[in-house]
Amino acid sequence: MITVKQFDNNSSAWDNFVSSANNGTLFHTRRFLSYHPEGRFNDHSLEFYKKGKLVGVFPAAIVETENGSTLVSHPGASVGSFVVPEDLAFADAMEMVNQLVEYSKRENFDRIKLTQTPTIYSKRLSHYIDFALKKNNFQYTKREISSVLFLEKSIDENLTKFKSTHRTAVRKAEKSGIVVKQTDDFYSFYEILKKNLSIRHNVTPTHSIGELMRLKDLFPDKIHLFGAFIEDKMVAGVVNFIATENVVLAFYISHDEDYQEARPINLLFYKIFEWAITQKYSVFDFGIFTVNEEPNMGLARFKENFGASGQFRDTLEIIF
Repeated sequence: MITVKQFDNNSSAWDNFVSSANNGTLFHTRRFLSYHPEGRFNDHSLEFYKKGKLVGVFPAAIVETENGSTLVSHPGASVGSFVVPEDLAFADAMEMVNQLVEYSKRENFDRIKLTQTPTIYSKRLSHYIDFALKKNNFQYTKREISSVLFLEKSIDENLTKFKSTHRTAVRKAEKSGIVVKQTDDFYSFYEILKKNLSIRHNVTPTHSIGELMRLKDLFPDKIHLFGAFIEDKMVAGVVNFIATENVVLAFYISHDEDYQEARPINLLFYKIFEWAITQKYSVFDFGIFTVNEEPNMGLARFKENFGASGQFRDTLEIIF
């Protein structure tokens, strides 16, 4: 029988489980979740045990709205839901979800909301949890699409996936004197990001510069900024999160529109792919190009022209 209890602040046991799990990511770790300022979230993460052994974790927080009390997994992370072992049995998946539902009812939550980790982040493909969620009357409330590129054994093989326009853009960037390199100049990148988001979407970045720097300090080997420079001036950048041992996620992508014609972003991604291949990563996740299921067609085409295809990032909910 599987039992559930609230997280008991044993962060090392939690993070050790996530690191060895089938679908654990950087975003599921207590180390990542703890970067949020105290008081931002009312944490209510859960642990699942079978015969005294930890067999699942569910990072979560309580969100109070006019619609009642919601257990959300997790409002401070890109993905959440259950983290499970590689050898998860179907019966255990069914019981785990059932225990989550029964626990939430006992705790008087009005609903549960979660975003599933896309299958590319799993060591072994499994839809057991997805099935168990549907069987327990969870409903899909949002299905976003993320652009995913599978990396080949060499950059030349990946280059053959590029559409001709992107190959031309890479050459143009090189001829324009664009130089791509890893850098710790997050402040220059952040200024580009703020300006770009303000002009294009009238929004601010998800993270403050202080939070971004704190994350870099927490994960010095997991967060990498690649910058495109013209005469030592940063004109574009991509902040990559190493989400798992196989997957690199482009968390922030931005460029200075004054230098758009030099095509710095195209060369940036070419060089990032080259780096990722040498580091033995197998998947590059560009992130979503839909917002509340409304697609940005231009962004979709831009990513497809590198050879990317789409994968669901699903959000499900149950209301009691």
